[in-house]
Amino acid sequence: MPSENIASSQTAGTTEAIETVAHRICPLCEACCGLEVRVRDNKVIGIRGHAEDVFSRGYICPKGVSLKDLHEDPDRLRTPLIKRDGRFVEASWEEAFDEIARRLPPVMQAHGSDAVASVIGNPSAHKIGLLMYFSRLNRALGSRNFFSASTLDQMPKQLSCGLMFGNWLSFPVPDIERSDFLLIIGANPIVSNGSLWTVPDYRGKAKAMRARGGRIAVIDPRRTETAAAADEHHFIRPGTDVFLLLGMVHALFDEQLVNPGRIAPHLNGVEEVRAAVQDFTPESMAPRCGMDAGTIRALARRLAAAERAAVYGRMGTCTQEYGTLCSWLIDVLNALTGHLDREGGAMFAKAPAFAANTMGKPGIGKGVSTGRRVSRVSGAPEVMGEFPMVCLAEEIETPGDGQVRALITIAGNPVLSAPNGARLAAALDSLEFMVSVDIYLNETTRHADVILPGLSPLEDLHYDMAFPQFSYRNTARYSEPVLPRDPRHPPEWQILLRLAAIAQGKGADVDVNALDDALFAEDVRRLAGEHADAIIAALSHLSGPERQIDLGLRTGPYGDQFGRNPAGLSLQKLKAAPQGIDLGPLQPRIPEMLRTPSGKVELAPEMLIGDLSRVRGALAEPVPPMVIIGRRQVRSCNSWMHNLPTLAKGPYRCTALIHPDDAKKFGLRDGGMARIGSGGRTIDAVVEFSDEMMPGVLSLPHGWGHDMPGTRMAVAAERPGSNLNTVLDERRRDPLSGNAVLSGVAVEVTAIG
Repeated sequence: MPSENIASSQTAGTTEAIETVAHRICPLCEACCGLEVRVRDNKVIGIRGHAEDVFSRGYICPKGVSLKDLHEDPDRLRTPLIKRDGRFVEASWEEAFDEIARRLPPVMQAHGSDAVASVIGNPSAHKIGLLMYFSRLNRALGSRNFFSASTLDQMPKQLSCGLMFGNWLSFPVPDIERSDFLLIIGANPIVSNGSLWTVPDYRGKAKAMRARGGRIAVIDPRRTETAAAADEHHFIRPGTDVFLLLGMVHALFDEQLVNPGRIAPHLNGVEEVRAAVQDFTPESMAPRCGMDAGTIRALARRLAAAERAAVYGRMGTCTQEYGTLCSWLIDVLNALTGHLDREGGAMFAKAPAFAANTMGKPGIGKGVSTGRRVSRVSGAPEVMGEFPMVCLAEEIETPGDGQVRALITIAGNPVLSAPNGARLAAALDSLEFMVSVDIYLNETTRHADVILPGLSPLEDLHYDMAFPQFSYRNTARYSEPVLPRDPRHPPEWQILLRLAAIAQGKGADVDVNALDDALFAEDVRRLAGEHADAIIAALSHLSGPERQIDLGLRTGPYGDQFGRNPAGLSLQKLKAAPQGIDLGPLQPRIPEMLRTPSGKVELAPEMLIGDLSRVRGALAEPVPPMVIIGRRQVRSCNSWMHNLPTLAKGPYRCTALIHPDDAKKFGLRDGGMARIGSGGRTIDAVVEFSDEMMPGVLSLPHGWGHDMPGTRMAVAAERPGSNLNTVLDERRRDPLSGNAVLSGVAVEVTAIG
């Protein structure tokens, strides 16, 4: 691994251990900051930001420091577990895989491949072995029942961008370092460091933007950390962003402010959008979203008048009934005002590897399709190859052909992260067999029959596959393992390959390296044709993810093309540059990045125009007196982070924020308890008065509720908190993307003595 000696000393008869510094991309949130990890005697003695990292430039948040806690956590699983007579016992890797080989194939043989479902959680995005090899496992299973955390989070944005630009991951992101005006809706990048916008140290970049005269406006039902540091903040009723956005688009046409600029020849559907929004005047939208019509028009004018500007929306705009419409309208605003694909506006990253919008013929493609199949029980359309997570319980519970009888979960905890986890937990208990690949015995994996632990991030190599596709700047970085792994513990890519072999009837004793060689050769021959053998030979010294990373880099837009471009990228060059390689600021990419059949930006996809009928129907709906929303916290990106002392210490954070006027109405006291209910389900939460909340809105952070029996997360159990998702309805989802409705849900609130 690339490291440098810090200190060594020798005295008579003794040798002091050498201290080294290794470099690692932080795997704990989308910021992907570069870290310096100080190591002595194979133990971490300190972590700080890597000042020379070309992407994060020394920035670090508390999560990066907590990698030491994660590595050393006594609750982190290091040995497989098998459930015997209702209790987990430690087992060898051979015993664990033998158990899976004994029990999984019979389910598939008796009931078909659809009888096995798979679930993958968002930590897999930071684990290269899981991200690269899950597709191999999924193909081996041959099941249509695939679920992921995307439908609890981001699927609306993936769908809208797929329809508009032709690829699921072609996300326009604000070019913040050159922007004059940034409009942020339902997002809190100071806390998240960007989400579907990889931007470490947003606070510092926003401060620099304002110092040069730029302005930032935030629209959110809570005056968030991002809103407090902005130039202006406007409250909006949760779940009504679509009304605001439609009013703004209408204002652009109504006041003759539409000016797409350079990309005008590359747009399809401007007139269709004009016709579609003609009834959605700011004046008719204002009462529904709780914003003044004059403010809606003023925001549209400012966006149109700014030389360099961008609109950015995130969780609040995705996790609602109109998530796909909101995601679409945000980029419609960017396009109509000439800020799409323009410096200082909403631009597209050019990732060095694995980005579909850099592969194949530029400027045109097959686009995306949805609904190629529908879920068995509720008929939810497939999107990006998966069904909504909220459909998993019913697929397990409901008898009939295709009933899910076995499950494989990978780095996911849907019992906590999905609505009505109690129903899902009961469904999991009814399965014939369940396998989990996870580092913790948590609220979901406690239901498994076999748990296969992953590696500590510090024991694993890493390259970010997804995040360079929506980063604020183009870079390439790679992390060698910081600490050695136990040689008996297989890397995660081998775990998934062995599961794939078992699913295909090849047994548990398959030679995974030979299988990897064969699958890799098959992929290369399909993609490279007559050059395949030469490429396979050139990469024969590598295996696993490293081989695929090198192939991706060398054939990517900056690659050395196996010698045809000697100055280009390769894995070897990245290994020699622990600080990463800077590939420059974002550049205009339309039309070459488009992968739509027309070769143009589709501004008016038929699916989205048609869904506006739901909005018209909702205009007359009454406004609930109290609704609940989630919130992001810098020390709480995922539920398992509550088990890390560095992040868990300090004030109690799982509080229900409520405006003092609302608290008085419900008879609540600051620091007291409230019962929050919806649909017959209730939770109890600690009350915290806050004038940062919009009246009529209550906020709880997500990912809490660590009071379930059978888990092994001692630190988290000390302060379990309240699970917001308990009171949410798993039947409510955005009908286009299948995303769960996690925001703007009506609740009743009562005081507890």
